[in-house]
Order: sequence, then structure tokens, then C-alpha cells
Amino acid sequence: MTRTYLPGVIAMAAIVVASNILVQFLFGNWLTWGAFTYPLAFLVNDVMNRVYGPQAARRVVWVGFAVGVICSLIGTQIMGEFGPLVTLRIALGSGTAFLVAQLVDVAIFDRLREDKHGGAWWRAPLASTLVGSTLDTALFFSIAFSASLIFLEPANDVSWAGEILPLLGFGPEAPLWVSLAVADWAVKLSLALLALVPFRLIVSKMTQPVA
Repeated sequence: MTRTYLPGVIAMAAIVVASNILVQFLFGNWLTWGAFTYPLAFLVNDVMNRVYGPQAARRVVWVGFAVGVICSLIGTQIMGEFGPLVTLRIALGSGTAFLVAQLVDVAIFDRLREDKHGGAWWRAPLASTLVGSTLDTALFFSIAFSASLIFLEPANDVSWAGEILPLLGFGPEAPLWVSLAVADWAVKLSLALLALVPFRLIVSKMTQPVA
């Protein structure tokens, strides 16, 4: 692991740890505080990709995945009001969603950066983060809460997530977990747009020549 992108490794690990802690605290009816920190992983990924290339970005992703696995293992040993804080389905969903989404982000970013037809500076980070965020949300909530995947952990009762309610409290009726997923996805998309500003500033700072 080269020292040059060690700050990226530390940042990714810190985001994963913080998100695993903050996901335990509710924000309104549909979100947790972790929903606001986790999307920053895409920012770190894209900065590493822009500055150091896709290989470095993938290494940072794998470090984040390893830290996430450790957090999940710890969470399985902590008992909450309704059982372990992290169940098998949540661990599988979290790990799968993170790894797939982040690696897809790396691939899309790298492809758009190499586009010979050119393009605005924001094209690669925005497109890669939007696709990655959508995959992340779809994979996690489906694996963790969908009734069709109950075979993954038959002993884990997630029937509460299947309660039929108006989407986000006012839309068409849908399982509760779908509302949770839509709210999470909306936050990710919003932060993807906001993150373009720090992305530009950080990349400019890291790539400017040393006097």
C-alpha cells in the first residue's frame, strides 16, 4: 500500500466505521444518520480514481470492504432490543452492496475518464456515483429485507419490513422496506450532486504542482 493514497484508505475506513455506528440512530421516519455519511464513500472512491487511477481506487474499496466485514462481525455480537444489531441478511446485504457498487463506480468512472470524445469534468464522478448509488440501495434493501429472500436467514423475522404502507407516507402502497430504500436512494442522489463541489476542490488541490 503506497503512502501516497494512505489518506484515502483512512478516509474510507473512517466513513465505513462511522456509517455502521450512525445507522443505529433514526433520522425521521425513513432514514438513519448513517444515510448521510455512507455516500461519502463514493466521493473518496472517485477522488482516488481521478488522482491515482482505478487500481488505487479498487485497493481503497477492498480496504473499506474489509473494515465493513469487521464492523458486521462486531455487530453480530452486540445485542439490541430485538436481537443482534447486525443479522446475517444485513451483513450479506451490506457487504455485497458496498463491494459491487463501489467496483462498478470505479469501472464507470475510469471508462468515462478515458472517453476520447471529451466531456465535462463532472461527467465521470456524477455518472459513476449515480449508478453506484442506485445499485447499492437496490442490493442492500433487497437482500436485507425482501420477503422473497427469506431463505437466506429463515430464523430472522423481517416481516415488519414487509408491512404495506403508503410509499414515504403519501404515495402508492408498498412494503415498508421500499419506502426506506427510496428515501435512502434520494439522499444518495442529492449528495452525489453536492459532492461535485468538494470533488473538484480536493482533486485540484491534490493535483496542483508543488512549488
